[in-house]
Amino acid sequence: MTGLGALIKRNTKLYFKDKGMFFTSLVTPLILLVLYGTFLSEVYEDTFRSALEAAGTTVPDQLIGGCVGGELASSLLAVCCVTVAFCSNLLMVQDKITGARRDITISPVKNSTLALSYYLSTLVSTLLICVIATAVCLLYLSHAGWYLTTGDIARLLLDVFLLVLFGTALSSCVNFPLSTHGQSSAVGTIVSAGYGFLCGAYMPISQFSEGLQKVLSFLPGTYGTSLLRNHALRGVFEEMENQGFPSQVVEAIRDSVDCNLYFYGEKVPLNSMYLTLVCAIVILIGIYIAMNILTGKRNK
Repeated sequence: MTGLGALIKRNTKLYFKDKGMFFTSLVTPLILLVLYGTFLSEVYEDTFRSALEAAGTTVPDQLIGGCVGGELASSLLAVCCVTVAFCSNLLMVQDKITGARRDITISPVKNSTLALSYYLSTLVSTLLICVIATAVCLLYLSHAGWYLTTGDIARLLLDVFLLVLFGTALSSCVNFPLSTHGQSSAVGTIVSAGYGFLCGAYMPISQFSEGLQKVLSFLPGTYGTSLLRNHALRGVFEEMENQGFPSQVVEAIRDSVDCNLYFYGEKVPLNSMYLTLVCAIVILIGIYIAMNILTGKRNK
């Protein structure tokens, strides 16, 4: 464990010493929050207000703010937990490019220990940044409209932790075979541009075609986004019910923002969402372990 601890410390230090990579990872969530708040908040607000007013319901501004803020915050966290992990995990590729990995493996360090150190150091770095992003989102919600309880915050942190585990495992599998700057840049660009759409963060899956909804219902990230939405907006929906909003209207809003997900017409309960996400994490970690074992045998 001493060797593992030293490697984790070394990897984490190198990540935070790379000011460009660190500040890019840290600033990205803040930039996304500003962009969401500037360009998407009014669109979401108009959509919610028009839908509720069409149902003959008067909507307080604070309630609309809480609903829009919860959707924006959950979208940001859903994206950051994965994209930041890909950025943090680039050290694995950089060590191949610079030859540092070869130097490390010359010493009496097992390949399994080195692989685990990359995973754990990426997990630590990503989790730190995502916890900071969560704190910023909570601060934003305190101004937009606060309807969260202590239990909601605890569940949000659990969702963030699971999504960071998922993002770290996914980035470990994708980044493992990469060996050049061009490859890592290409993967980073694709993930940054596409993941937000695939997980339903940039646009709710309910707005996609029926065929695409069925395809995306197989992706674990979709359920991670929905978990964040459910816990960020639970208090908002409860307040709507307390103010006498028709249950059909509340349920329609839950459908529109992906709090309710459907797998081939069947509503997916929260427990199943957690189970899907945990199973995906376990499978991806298993794939990462298998890739390291096969590479080790090949090198021998």
